[in-house]
Amino acid sequence: MRILLFMFTLSTLIFGKNIDTNEVLKNLSNPEWVFVDTRDTNEYNGWNLSNLEKNGHIKGATDFSYTWLDAEYLNSKNEEILKQRVVEKGIVKEKNIVLYGVDNSQIAKVENYLKENGLDEVYTYNLIENKDYTQIPFEVYEGYEMLVPPSWLKEKLEKKEVKVYEASWGSIKDAAVYVANHIPGAPHINTDSIEPPPEWMINTDENLIKFAAEIGISKDDSIVLYGDDVMASYRLAIIFKYLGVKDVRVLNGGLAAWKKAGYKTDMGVVKATPIKEFGSKTPINKKLIVDEAGAKELLEDNNKVLVDIRSYNERIGKESGYSYMHRKGRIPGSVWGKSGSKSTTLEDYRNVDNTMRNGYEIISMWNELKISEKKELTFFCGSGWRAAEVLFYSEVMGLKNNSLYSDGWIGWSANSQNPIEIGEER
Repeated sequence: MRILLFMFTLSTLIFGKNIDTNEVLKNLSNPEWVFVDTRDTNEYNGWNLSNLEKNGHIKGATDFSYTWLDAEYLNSKNEEILKQRVVEKGIVKEKNIVLYGVDNSQIAKVENYLKENGLDEVYTYNLIENKDYTQIPFEVYEGYEMLVPPSWLKEKLEKKEVKVYEASWGSIKDAAVYVANHIPGAPHINTDSIEPPPEWMINTDENLIKFAAEIGISKDDSIVLYGDDVMASYRLAIIFKYLGVKDVRVLNGGLAAWKKAGYKTDMGVVKATPIKEFGSKTPINKKLIVDEAGAKELLEDNNKVLVDIRSYNERIGKESGYSYMHRKGRIPGSVWGKSGSKSTTLEDYRNVDNTMRNGYEIISMWNELKISEKKELTFFCGSGWRAAEVLFYSEVMGLKNNSLYSDGWIGWSANSQNPIEIGEER
């Protein structure tokens, strides 16, 4: 009797409020209905990991991946972020919520979470069980292939079609996580190679090109970067795109995503194999990174925006964000673009599993801050890490002509002649 009762309850939970394709099509443009993709974030972005006839997400849908509810991601801070995101996505009692995906157990996982948090009226829609789902309009990010899922990377490595590199700060003796477990075949890249201490500002073009050849990267290569701290991957990715490497990608979610997929890691050190020449004497994509003079020029252009990707306390001059940086404040004329709670985090742009937050929400956040995605955006932070990640995301979304003020606040504040502002903004 208990078994039958359990089966009935589970069936009601998963199948009791199923809707069909006609109902989806009828309400797709209705603001009272919210469609929520419960699949892997990579599928939402555009990767076809479930052998569907269409890839990407239902046009206009938001996301809430079932993977975000896994125990390893739900610390107290992330639980608060999730609750806040649910509201920001419009997943509220006043709306008709439709959870869709390809696996009923995954859909049910999200449904259970929402019901535990007070949302009782939830509908479900299974793409595989509704063969006519192909009538529904789907969309993908123009640059979705720049952010790769672990399964794609594993397949390409087995075919020897890409080179993979781990990126993090410090020499091998400092890179304990790398030595203990890294993706097979991945050499370690010390970020000091592209931003040498003690200033930690971008290296010269000549040295950057020399560095690329020393670690075996040419302009004609396909490379994937990853790390335990994903931010370093994006920092290096923008550098290699600046140099002109043909195909630069990042593992979405970093090392944690690879391990969660159940793929093996190796111990020890992989030595990079140097090559004679990078293939170009100068960076091919020079406009991707601007210097201080370039930052000052764009401040005078109404079609361009200098976007500050730092915490609010850094923005208003309450703290510098770095132990080695003492001058505080912001660049006059720049616009705050949010980032996270401190200089080492970027939760405003990420999901709780450190994958990219969906583009609708990023653009909505910008618009609330008076930042138009239709303008040319140049991002900066303290030393380029956070801003590089946001620039990369903007390219994933298909935004054109954006750039990085790489030296950021470190470079700007080092020049005592440069003006600064401190305090709350009106």
